[in-house]
Amino acid sequence: MIQRRSGDGFVVCADGRSRWGRYGAAGVVFVFRAGAGPEVLLQLRSRMAHEGGTWSCPGGAIDRGESTLEAGMRESAEEVGEPPARWRHLGEVVFAPSPDWSYTTAVVEVTARFGASLNFETSEVKWVAVEDVAAMELHSGFAATWPAVRAVIERAGEN
Repeated sequence: MIQRRSGDGFVVCADGRSRWGRYGAAGVVFVFRAGAGPEVLLQLRSRMAHEGGTWSCPGGAIDRGESTLEAGMRESAEEVGEPPARWRHLGEVVFAPSPDWSYTTAVVEVTARFGASLNFETSEVKWVAVEDVAAMELHSGFAATWPAVRAVIERAGEN
């Protein structure tokens, strides 16, 4: 039996659209710096998930009192597994399609590739070169934030 969490549930936002996450939602784009350039971990959303059949980062509803990074890391672990122990938080991008709801994407650099499809929300997991992401069939919210997420990845690579 799946236990409901405090953030689980749809809300009708000020723009009239229904969105998942009573306190908003968050996810993580994991980055691995490979020899040919940075790669990101993406999940293919299952047909049972919102905009199923599209690629995005793992994530979900934020629980009451939880930070966006905590929520994103928890949701990612549930959907694609725990990242390697040593990781670095590079930054965050906020997508706010309505004044009363937002999705925060944390960008986290890892020391090794990882990931698997661990629940019904994820059909497939794969590492994708940063330059190839925009050409994929992306979840609409992820597509809207991808240019800003990519900028975080590229700025971190300059350091």
